[in-house]
Amino acid sequence: MQTRAAVFGIEASLSGKAWRWRGGNMTLDDGAASLDHDILDQLLIGRGVAREQLAIHRAPSLRTFLPDPSIFSDMDSAADRLAQAVLTGEQVTIFGDYDVDGATSAALLIRLLRTLGHQARAYIPDRLLEGYGPSGEALVRLGAEGSSLIVTVDCGAMAFEALAAAHDEGIDVIVVDHHKCAGELPRAFALVNPNRQDEADEAAAHGHLAAVGVAFVLAVALVRTLRRRGFFETRPEPDLFALLDLVALGTVADVAAIRGLNRAFVAQGLKVMAHRGNVGMAALIDVSRLTRPPSCSDCGFALGPRINAGGRVGEASLGVRLLTTDDPDEARAIAEQLSGLNEERRAIEAGVQEAAERQIDGQHNRAVLTIAGHGWHPGVIGIVAGRIKEKTGKPVLVVALDRESGQGKGSGRSISGVDLGAAIIGAKEKGLLIAGGGHAMAAGLTVEETRLDELAEWLDAQLAPAVGRASAERTVTLDLALAPGGLTPELVETLEAAGPFGVGWPAPRVAVGPVRLVRAELVGSDHVRLIAGGQDGASFKAIAFRAAETPMGQALLHGASGRRLWLAGRPKIDDWGPRPQAELHLEDAAWAD
Repeated sequence: MQTRAAVFGIEASLSGKAWRWRGGNMTLDDGAASLDHDILDQLLIGRGVAREQLAIHRAPSLRTFLPDPSIFSDMDSAADRLAQAVLTGEQVTIFGDYDVDGATSAALLIRLLRTLGHQARAYIPDRLLEGYGPSGEALVRLGAEGSSLIVTVDCGAMAFEALAAAHDEGIDVIVVDHHKCAGELPRAFALVNPNRQDEADEAAAHGHLAAVGVAFVLAVALVRTLRRRGFFETRPEPDLFALLDLVALGTVADVAAIRGLNRAFVAQGLKVMAHRGNVGMAALIDVSRLTRPPSCSDCGFALGPRINAGGRVGEASLGVRLLTTDDPDEARAIAEQLSGLNEERRAIEAGVQEAAERQIDGQHNRAVLTIAGHGWHPGVIGIVAGRIKEKTGKPVLVVALDRESGQGKGSGRSISGVDLGAAIIGAKEKGLLIAGGGHAMAAGLTVEETRLDELAEWLDAQLAPAVGRASAERTVTLDLALAPGGLTPELVETLEAAGPFGVGWPAPRVAVGPVRLVRAELVGSDHVRLIAGGQDGASFKAIAFRAAETPMGQALLHGASGRRLWLAGRPKIDDWGPRPQAELHLEDAAWAD
């Protein structure tokens, strides 16, 4: 548990933050000589693991963390209905969202059904023409084309009108989602979602799952149901573990909390990904220029954005097509197309980012920033919202306004401790929105332009107390302090053993020092690169990304000569030289004298 005492007495660092221990004072004066299980245990305890559970968290496995699928409401009904479709050859369509979570969820179910001898269709709506989630028109059309069973993934939890239209046409719809639900549920054959308000506590404890995680649990339930019906007496059971690369990618890219079952999903899924058994995933890895097994960070910053690019600025179905193809040539072509679209997305995003940031100063008194502009591409507003959230430390809603319709499509990103999804659902219930939904850290909506100011005022009033509490103590949380000689590849390897890391399971952060700067220089347009040395005679490299114009960056570049500092950040391996060395990805710094 975090203590109240400031680490090294630092109450205001160069970025204005207090330094606190995450799990207790861990100081390594003699570097790698002190490395043993104690560090790993302390990292796990600092992330909320009870001492009696340390062993299972050191190597998270599905055997330990996967629950009985039947604990989830409607899971057995959904599995029975899907099993019926498999046994009778009924036409099934998987209706997915256009982001990575939707694409991986759809691909998982399509690949599973294919191994069961069933060729399911995929349908991904166009972001610009159809918007988020299922429409009644689309569902009815799919039914008319022969799909008597539709499974929505990563969408549908709030699709009341669309699901009612499907029901009236005799189409069964199974909803597999993780977004927050209203008290009343839409009319679906089954709605599997750990975030249902009527969910039992045991299942609700898995509310941090991404949709692809829920889809995997449904896959387990389906195979179990078919096994009970004797389906595998004459054919082999599918290898569900082979689908975990999809679960890992979707979970990380959707910024789901990497704890409990999700941590097991990601840890095992990265191993599957490294084997390159999915032709499309292998092509995606290649086009991302990864020459080593993908990491959690690669899923979030290299693989995920390319899948997302299809839904943001290109053809929405490209991601599912890539992740379900078994043709290497087709996979290579789609991966290259997605990579090109990702570059196009970056250029569009830069323009919207610049325009959006010009509005920040006018809202400095607001707890929630609501930023809007005409002609902004709806496919990049979520990314822009995330970047502004990181810059300001506040929840951000970015709205792309359309003059012709008089409406805006909005995407929001929140900070830890502030449930934006619940607020958006509340705004919808109050009549401020045409549509809206999401989860704690992210949300989407449709709003009339004439009601945008009213929405902004309402969100600010609703969330100001939570934002105030979350922002009351700006801290840098540390796991370990060490002298420069302790920053070694062996230390990095020990720290990485506590992974995989992500939201809800933060990567270890260390303080190194005291040091003096041997060199400080600007690299690229806004990165600060350092060489620091300590009294122990050891030196190391550090880099602070996009920090040149920050108070910390300016102090390091121009005001640190001759002064001693503590440097805080995440240890990484630099393997560009003849032998691997440890370096520090710098996040904060503080004077040591």
